[in-house]
Amino acid sequence: MDKIYKGRIWKMGDDIDTDTIIPGRRGTIPTLEEMGKYAFELLRPEFAAESKPGDIIVGGKNFGCGSSREQAPAVIGVNGVKIVIAKSFARIFFRNGFNKGLILIECDGIQDVCQDGDTLEVELNKCVRFNGKEFPIKTIPENLFKIVEDGGLVESVKKGNHAKKNRGVK
Repeated sequence: MDKIYKGRIWKMGDDIDTDTIIPGRRGTIPTLEEMGKYAFELLRPEFAAESKPGDIIVGGKNFGCGSSREQAPAVIGVNGVKIVIAKSFARIFFRNGFNKGLILIECDGIQDVCQDGDTLEVELNKCVRFNGKEFPIKTIPENLFKIVEDGGLVESVKKGNHAKKNRGVK
């Protein structure tokens, strides 16, 4: 897995809930690809059409609060975003995000200095870099990276990697 990522920022605020990410009424759409067209439709209606692979979401505190719908992190990934950086994440969203193949990074301070469209660099388990400054980030356990590398929890289980890792088998 790559250790350094660069991407264009989509800046969000505090308390971005799962209904803001994908409204509940869109939950009956049969495919994630179709559902992804409605990601952030009420907050950032341009997101689905303008997001590109490698873009990074920067949020405030409590990102992903609300219901436990796993479609919320899934539609973020469908739109090409691999990394979400926030001051903090709702617990269920944090785990659902990794299970759906997103990298979620807790970092405080970057939100105060970056803007929409800026580019930043992430060095996993080290820091976020922006305009010559480094912002420390929380360490992500290796087993979560493995899930992301495998394409999500379902794929990791299919490959047998998740079960082996949990039993200490290499």
